[in-house]
Amino acid sequence: MPSLKDIRIRINSVKTTRQVTSAMKMVSAAKFKKAQDDISYIRPYVDRLAGMLYKLSGSLEEDFELEWSKERTAHKILLVPVSSNRGLCGAFNTNVVKEVEKLCKVDFKLQNKAGNVDILTIGKQGQKILKQRHYNVVKDHNDLYTHISFEKVIDVAHELMEAFLAGKYDRIILVYNEYKNAAVQIIRSEQFLPMELPSKEDIEQTATDYIIEPDVPTFITKVIPDALKTMFYRVILESLASEHGARMTSMHKATDNATDMLGELQLQYNKARQGAITKEILEIVGGAEALKK
Repeated sequence: MPSLKDIRIRINSVKTTRQVTSAMKMVSAAKFKKAQDDISYIRPYVDRLAGMLYKLSGSLEEDFELEWSKERTAHKILLVPVSSNRGLCGAFNTNVVKEVEKLCKVDFKLQNKAGNVDILTIGKQGQKILKQRHYNVVKDHNDLYTHISFEKVIDVAHELMEAFLAGKYDRIILVYNEYKNAAVQIIRSEQFLPMELPSKEDIEQTATDYIIEPDVPTFITKVIPDALKTMFYRVILESLASEHGARMTSMHKATDNATDMLGELQLQYNKARQGAITKEILEIVGGAEALKK
């Protein structure tokens, strides 16, 4: 059985850990509230924008070719995993890495064997794990989380779009955690480029409620680049809200576990202390009896 001193050291250590996890939970809760508000503001806008573009694309002539949705043979692939710069957020980063590995080993197995799958990471944790596992991480934008802003995010989106237009990559896939609630995040692998637009058969041929000037092709050609950047910004906000929610939940569980451990250690300490007192009493009684004889 551990000595009283050892148990006291463990109790103090667990108390310190509980203070840290409790403070981290409160910090994450404050950040989570702001990220949650950001998501609630941008989701309706992006959903309506995407719905409008998808509906209008169904009215395009068949010979109209949009550079952002041009299908090419999937020879060169770029994966963009969005993780976090810091840990202590449960399975948040692990799930992103697992999805990237699935894409490399299953969906793009042949391209990966040929060395045609590149990875651009957003988040130090994902970058660290993927490099340790010897994946082809060609670049990172981990500084994106430092004073995050729409301008910084769309610069990265513009870089991805330029790489696609230049023919450097035939597919660009985003891997991220979609926010559902504080305790639940849904892992997504979403094709960013080429943009998947529905065919006429996929859209009900009903009268549209949009008045477009000068015409639909010109409007779509002008709007899609900005729409892609906004959609990419939403992905970053989804991941950010998921990260804070995951860390808040993880730190809450860690705090509860530390509280339970403290109770067990305190009980163990009391038992050891009682045993030590009983032993001392027996020694005193034994010594007194020996003196009488």
